[in-house]
Amino acid sequence: MTKKDSSQNTEMKENIFESSDSTKFNRGHLKVWFTAGMGFFTDAYDLFIIGIVLIILEGQGTSFSISTGNPYVGAGLIGSSAIIAAIFGQLIFGRLSDILGRKAIYGIEAALLASGAILSAFSFNFITLFAFRFILGLGIGGDYPMSATIMSEYSNTKDRGKMMALVFANQGIGSVVAVFIGLLSVTIFPAEIAWRFMLAFGAIPALLVIYLRRKLPETPRYSALVKGDKKQTEKAMNVVASGAEVENMAIAKKFTLSEFLRNYASMLVVTAGSWFLLDMAFYGTGIYSGEFTSSIIPSATLFDKILVAGLPFFVGFFGYFTAVALMDKVGRKTLQTFGFFMMFILYLIVAAVLETNGAKITGYIIPSSVALILYSLTFFFIDMGPNTTTFITPAELYPVNFRSTGHGISAATGKVGAAITTFTFAALSTSIGIKPLLLLLAGTSVIGGVLSLFLKETKNMSLEETSNEKMVAQSQISE
Repeated sequence: MTKKDSSQNTEMKENIFESSDSTKFNRGHLKVWFTAGMGFFTDAYDLFIIGIVLIILEGQGTSFSISTGNPYVGAGLIGSSAIIAAIFGQLIFGRLSDILGRKAIYGIEAALLASGAILSAFSFNFITLFAFRFILGLGIGGDYPMSATIMSEYSNTKDRGKMMALVFANQGIGSVVAVFIGLLSVTIFPAEIAWRFMLAFGAIPALLVIYLRRKLPETPRYSALVKGDKKQTEKAMNVVASGAEVENMAIAKKFTLSEFLRNYASMLVVTAGSWFLLDMAFYGTGIYSGEFTSSIIPSATLFDKILVAGLPFFVGFFGYFTAVALMDKVGRKTLQTFGFFMMFILYLIVAAVLETNGAKITGYIIPSSVALILYSLTFFFIDMGPNTTTFITPAELYPVNFRSTGHGISAATGKVGAAITTFTFAALSTSIGIKPLLLLLAGTSVIGGVLSLFLKETKNMSLEETSNEKMVAQSQISE
């Protein structure tokens, strides 16, 4: 493509989406946010409620342990089953979304979320709980590339980071609600009923948005740049920009897989690699928060144990909305890099103040309350930085024909890291102790910080600019 052609394409693409890219934040954006965000609320709730369920199942006999009777292996498999399934969901739904369109499959993943949550509540042994959580995980995985891509393609340029961060902030809300539902359940119900209620509750928000997802028009970007449908493009743009019209249509160059990898491989290394490192820390400390916090503040009752395990999530909650406020001002790259390095520093400090005897923690060289605060602050910087930015940037950096595919690959790589720590941390915390695990997380965090230095900044740029979209006027397609 010549420099002149590139200039013409830039002008052309700005004309197509000018109405929606320049519009102010409005009710249409809020509708898309709610439709996408409720799925992410469900994702977070379902992923983190299992940590509380595992605390209860410790006292439920051996029916939820595998045949070896090893509780740590059983807990690791149940805790990681949804995460393992999410890997497949992210890859499958991510690719299908680019091939068939966003609208064609949006809502199917929410149906999987709802059915998996309900079925999990009726599990009667380890195998059924593992299988039903696997179904749930397929829906969770599918929701990542779908919700991220749809929000990015409906957002205006100025507020895109904020709106995508708001979608992701539902993870913080879902995590906090998981703690509240856990506390409420063990207060009202006996333990054998409480954990089933916790799992069933996760179906409610998913059921609320299935209809909305099926009715949402195809996104403006996919309608115009892939389908070349002017009428559908205007319909989609009118969701967020009333009266929007399209003058000069264009379509995007359709990359083959080899072309996509050749042009975007280095970017995939950054988005997928940083997500992998982030999720090792986020899920390792998240799902087994109780293992960490109980070593700091021992709890006598089940209620107290759940409450203490949930304290870091309350601190992390404010990190999500700090990210919302700063995303389009500070930028994705700065927040991600800073967040990783703060995680590194805090993990080192918490590990340094531990007094151990082998794998067992015997005390702290500082007051235990201060140690808990320092540990909880890691959640704040995770959520303010890389936990949010790794979700946003893959939906901005890849071309429309591979946008949800690139996001799905990045998210799936992250879930590989999550599965590793989720499956192994329960056993490792008792065999080698928490201190080496914190040092391991410190190491992954500093690597993540260095990798983030190579991330492309995307604030205040159109999606076509951030992804280096190659476009051609529709009148030239047959030439």
